[in-house]
Amino acid sequence: MVKIAVAGGTGQVAREVIDALVAAKKHEITILSRSASSEEITTPGIRWLVVNYSDKGVNRFAPSEYASAGTVHMPWWAGKEEIRKYLRKVNENRKVLEYTLFQPGLFLDYLASPYKTARHVAPLDTVFDFQNRRAIIVDGHEDAIMTLTTAADLAAVVARAVDYEGEWPEIGGISGNRVTFSRVIEIGEKIRGGPFTIDKVKLQDLEAGVLKTSWALTKKHGAIAEEQASGFFTAVPIGMLLSSVEGAWDVSDELNQLFADYKFEEIDAFLTKVWDGKP
Repeated sequence: MVKIAVAGGTGQVAREVIDALVAAKKHEITILSRSASSEEITTPGIRWLVVNYSDKGVNRFAPSEYASAGTVHMPWWAGKEEIRKYLRKVNENRKVLEYTLFQPGLFLDYLASPYKTARHVAPLDTVFDFQNRRAIIVDGHEDAIMTLTTAADLAAVVARAVDYEGEWPEIGGISGNRVTFSRVIEIGEKIRGGPFTIDKVKLQDLEAGVLKTSWALTKKHGAIAEEQASGFFTAVPIGMLLSSVEGAWDVSDELNQLFADYKFEEIDAFLTKVWDGKP
């Protein structure tokens, strides 16, 4: 049995991971909080504990990652980069803390928007809009790589990693599907039964903070305040597109190799199930 402490524990991704850990029926799970929460998880096998985060005493640590390999052009993830630097510094002279960065790329579930395909991860707009058969890509960079992994696969792999008795790799790449932007669109056109409207944006416009498209994102992430939403609807696609050109979403596959028997949900099959029969 592993004693697992989850800081916060009420976020969408955290809830997916907690569910997978609970389902394993192997571990003692504690949700750490600075104060009593009004959103307590009442699942049997989980306890809440109010703590002072200056206390320490863990053998393994997994920071809040759960996205791209790189953070370039995505300032809303500056905190992730600071934590990465801190962890490298901690182990600079000798191994003090075993940790891994769980990086699954973009959730494949988001390509099902507005339909919800995960228990906790909510639908979210991206540059791929399957409902309205349209997409945004960078002109000349149609073969930029996007890694797409379902929230369920992420949670299952994290649960396996917790059980793993060997040393964690510092980078925990989880590559459910490694595809180009053009391939995502090709799959979309096949599944949705018609051509996508493609907005090709210029790299220099994106670098200038300008997004020239015929449509915009409208569904905000739950962590974004209402008054900040309009800015994010422009900043997020710009950052996502620029970072993809620089390889930020081309996630490695360390945990695929570690758990070679695990079968990931394939993009074609997943999206066919979602969109079959939908208008």
